[in-house]
Amino acid sequence: MTDRLMLLDSASLYFRAFYGVPDTVKAPDGSPVNAVRGFLDIITRLVITYEPTHLVACWDDDWRPQWRVDLIPSYKTHRVAEVVEAGPDVEVVPDPLEVQVPVIREALTAVGIPIVGIAEHEADDVIGTLATTATMPVDVVTGDRDLFQLVDDARDVRVIYTARGMSNLEILTDATVVTKYGVLPTQYADFAVLRGDSSDGLPGVAGVGEKTAATLLAAHGDLTGILAAAEAGEGMSAGVRAKILASLPYLAVAPTVVEVVRDLPLGEVDSRLRPLTDAQRADAAALAERRGLGTAMDRIIAALATR
Repeated sequence: MTDRLMLLDSASLYFRAFYGVPDTVKAPDGSPVNAVRGFLDIITRLVITYEPTHLVACWDDDWRPQWRVDLIPSYKTHRVAEVVEAGPDVEVVPDPLEVQVPVIREALTAVGIPIVGIAEHEADDVIGTLATTATMPVDVVTGDRDLFQLVDDARDVRVIYTARGMSNLEILTDATVVTKYGVLPTQYADFAVLRGDSSDGLPGVAGVGEKTAATLLAAHGDLTGILAAAEAGEGMSAGVRAKILASLPYLAVAPTVVEVVRDLPLGEVDSRLRPLTDAQRADAAALAERRGLGTAMDRIIAALATR
């Protein structure tokens, strides 16, 4: 069996599970467990389908780090203020999900899946570090386009993109990113800076959309090249040049916000998947009974037994 590391954007997946599984699914004490059961089933499906030998649940110890907000105050602002009604793209945690997060962590620990987060950083940064330092092929599971910047055919780093649902997963490679956006994965962070992203509160360069951003990157390689061309007044129309120059304060800080951190001091992470021991099975079964996790726990244990 070829080693392959799977990195889960945990919050992205448990939000999806929360909105995808009926809230009538409850524990014996009446507390909701729909997100817990849905998240376990998502992991089971991923393990069976993509056969990772190693797996990490990457965690948002800080989903909106102050250092990113200091650079761009609008960063994820709408996710703080917005009332949660209908979707996984909002990080204000509704009460019925908030009470499940500790149970999710408890369930992951019970089946031997490590949870990795670090202070003042998002799960994206944990994923960026683990994907960059991995010595084996990597699958990143997320609904976040920002992580397309990690795609790297040469190192066999792919993104398994969940935005269209778990029944319609999309595998992102170099060619896929180029086909979708007209830029290489190595250019994707600069592309996102230029285009902006309303879901993250990134304003982008006013008047520069995806097509113009891709054209500029094709002509000048990266944001540094684009800025040099704009300052020299070469290689772009006067209108586009004016838009770039008007956005210099934003362009000076946005790359730091958009680029994932790749060098966090995470230490050694034992991410290898293993069948559960008899003691682990007993503990997991007790947890499943106490929390009303039912067959979702049985299914993930069975999937892990094949690794």
